[in-house]
Amino acid sequence: MNARYPLTIFYDGACSVCSREMEHYRKVADQRVRFVDIAAVDFNAEGYGRSSDDFQRELHVCDADGCFYTGVEAFRKLWQALPSPFYPLLSMTVGLPGVNLAARTGYAIFARYRHLLPSSKKNVCTHAGSN
Repeated sequence: MNARYPLTIFYDGACSVCSREMEHYRKVADQRVRFVDIAAVDFNAEGYGRSSDDFQRELHVCDADGCFYTGVEAFRKLWQALPSPFYPLLSMTVGLPGVNLAARTGYAIFARYRHLLPSSKKNVCTHAGSN
């Protein structure tokens, strides 16, 4: 099934690996892709018909028709939308049966334990110091 553009990529900006990877994709993406940080204070998961836990569990991509893709399939849809010929080829390769199984297994392990990674958000004191 082909996704309709634009795609909305829901990623966890508090995850150091996730935010670095999405920053890379932002640099190569065009108007067919937009990025939403689910760690932002104003993010409302219920506005998309999902819970915060759903979005925290794995990467989500939503196409222009409102169809959601998750996990490895979300990455494949993102890669198909990027203008470089490398990423659609990567998507096609990850779609191959043995490769897909390995990718889904690896991603499931990463997604399950990514909360153990250092946060990319810095704790910044926003009030004046006291004496």
